Amino acid sequence: MTQVPNPMAGNLALDETTYERRDVRSRDIVDHAISVQETHNTMSALEYMKSHDVAAEVIERVLLGPDRRRAIEAY
Repeated sequence: MTQVPNPMAGNLALDETTYERRDVRSRDIVDHAISVQETHNTMSALEYMKSHDVAAEVIERVLLGPDRRRAIEAY
């Protein structure tokens, strides 16, 4: 994933980084994993993401850092 520094963050880009999804497929995988985590458990969501070759740092950010998730987009 490409990290794009937030221009409003000044020198705190590490803490205020925004992330861009690579494509619609990745978005759908992440969105489904979030749904699995909410309705089942984190381990099931983790296994789902691993089975779709999602990078470990993305899995960690999405499942363990919900405050670092992207806003949900209307499709």
